[in-house]
Amino acid sequence: MEKNTVHRLDLGYFVRPASETGGPQPRVEPVLAYVVRREEGLILFDTGVGAADPETEAHYRPRRRSLEGALAAVGVPLAEISLVVNCHLHFDHCGGNPLLAGRPIVVQSVELAAARGGDYTIDALIDFPGAAYEEISGEAEVWPGVWIVPTPGHTDGHQSMVVREADGTVVLAGQAHDFASSFASDHLARQAARDGLAQPLPAYRPWLDRLADFDPRRVLFAHDCSVWEPSGHGG
Repeated sequence: MEKNTVHRLDLGYFVRPASETGGPQPRVEPVLAYVVRREEGLILFDTGVGAADPETEAHYRPRRRSLEGALAAVGVPLAEISLVVNCHLHFDHCGGNPLLAGRPIVVQSVELAAARGGDYTIDALIDFPGAAYEEISGEAEVWPGVWIVPTPGHTDGHQSMVVREADGTVVLAGQAHDFASSFASDHLARQAARDGLAQPLPAYRPWLDRLADFDPRRVLFAHDCSVWEPSGHGG
């Protein structure tokens, strides 16, 4: 794997029932993670779908691809991962964390507290033997050129990761938006407001202002294979 590159990992899929899609049909969604090579080592952003209780398994019907296999496909042994970042701690984002015991896991304090509060995720995926959390509250530059930015919405403690690359900045947005098209809509709503268009205008998530400060060239998501790219340099 080339230096300072971001590689997408296919970790399977699940079926979101119609009761959660806002429409008449269920939706099959990919489970995507990302591995980033830096001079300091390898960062893994999200770790896939963990084993769940029978009720959750029946509800989402996940089909998993092993984390080890997905990493091997991009030339990375599991043992070489230096740092784990979870966008949040639902079972489809932190499922492989127990395979990385002893590796630091960067998480917002509010997210970890929610996960430990019960009725939130799969408890065995949170406090497993060797779990080593690095709790942060708010924004942090965890390695040179790598920032964690709070992007609450899906959960109060949701976070995204911003990576400075030679060809521009990449944002690993996790589930900050379900789809690249939703991110694009919010981005344009922000642009319209900045251009001074009269109300009514759609509201947008306020943390988009902070992400825009990084001038992202690509934004990648956890449950959408599509990639957002800017149409120009305005805004």
